[in-house]
Amino acid sequence: MVGEDLRNAGVGYRCPQLDIAPLVAMEQATQEIDAALAQGHSIRLIGSSLGGFFASALMERHPKASTFKAALLNPAPWPARDLKDHVGELPAWHTNEVLHFRAAYIDDLKSLEVGITHPERYLLVAAKGDELLDWTEMVARYPGAQHHIIEGSDHSITDFNQHWPMIKQFLLH
Repeated sequence: MVGEDLRNAGVGYRCPQLDIAPLVAMEQATQEIDAALAQGHSIRLIGSSLGGFFASALMERHPKASTFKAALLNPAPWPARDLKDHVGELPAWHTNEVLHFRAAYIDDLKSLEVGITHPERYLLVAAKGDELLDWTEMVARYPGAQHHIIEGSDHSITDFNQHWPMIKQFLLH
């Protein structure tokens, strides 16, 4: 829905599959951003859960990030802390693939933790009904950002279509 809606509005859209290794994923995302910048595109990031954490790191670390905006959907506020007990083999979220989450990834995630320097460039969308992450930690993690708190919903934000117009408005204006 997001990709189709953005393409219909004449906005380029990419949703790359990133590696499970955090530093590799960051490099892949950086390459995508650099390619888009080289083509003259503005960068708008949408990240959900761990993707929201990565979007934050990109927003604070990329040399041209001062022009970026990001919508963070139930972002993982402290994945190094929360994933330390999940080292080992894990099922992929949308496939039958088995992922190998290594202990070294915890240190990699810790190294990517950043504070936010320009909160006006962030939109936090946090669902109070998120069954995996605490919405109050999300709010505390992104002070000064625009906060859109959803009563109920869940980690996947199954009522996303209701919130997309507001998210799109933030990103494109």
